[in-house]
Amino acid sequence: MEAPSTLRPAARLTLTELPLLGEGLILGLSVQSDRVSADLPERLAELGFLPGARVRVLARALFGDPIAVRLGSGTFALRRFEADCITVQVLAPPVCGAT
Repeated sequence: MEAPSTLRPAARLTLTELPLLGEGLILGLSVQSDRVSADLPERLAELGFLPGARVRVLARALFGDPIAVRLGSGTFALRRFEADCITVQVLAPPVCGAT
């Protein structure tokens, strides 16, 4: 398994797996667990989490839940189960020293 900082640009991950300060292109939304409401992808889409949108992980809480992400000009806090519903393609690995 590769270290997060050496991910190939074409890597597919869930938003939860995208490294801190990494950037991704949303590929799709899906329910990953039967404990998650079936309408969650629709709610995420209403917020702008749509295929083709770029997203960047800005921060993670101590145990990884929630995570702060930048989508367009907005910043959102997503719980892990919400971020697990978003599949992304890695566009840019994290930049060391980025603010």
